[in-house]
Amino acid sequence: MTNKPIDDLEAIRQITEILANFSSEEQERIFRWSREKLGLKSIVAPSIATGGNPGGTPQTPVISIKQFNEEKKPKSDNQFALVAAYYYKFLAPQSERSEFIDGEMLQNATRLASRARLKKPTDTLNNCVKAGSLDRGERGKFSINTVGENLVAMSMPGSDK
Repeated sequence: MTNKPIDDLEAIRQITEILANFSSEEQERIFRWSREKLGLKSIVAPSIATGGNPGGTPQTPVISIKQFNEEKKPKSDNQFALVAAYYYKFLAPQSERSEFIDGEMLQNATRLASRARLKKPTDTLNNCVKAGSLDRGERGKFSINTVGENLVAMSMPGSDK
């Protein structure tokens, strides 16, 4: 592929579409081989969830959602939704962690991060599903998937150029 996609989310849409018919084991292998082919470092997601603790015991982070938002600098409401979902899954204090995010949690995250409130937070979450970075759970609940995790962990903050 010599043509660069219009944006990161279009690349994700294309990759998601191509990999949709593969098993999760095959998808993992394809991602691993692709990363090796591109010369990228391996992603070690558990270290994020455990605060870098080699023993694997989750620790209370020293970062708030406001600090995490400032670090990641999301450029859109969709990116902010991913930042919030990632934060609540991996970085929030243990008592606030959640595999899922809903419109109410997202709206509360905007308040805590000193960000403008969303008119329809559930619409933003649905847009992330369409982009392939969140998965739907039970009614009104959404979970960040590996595509979304990688966007937050590896692609944010984006270049201003």
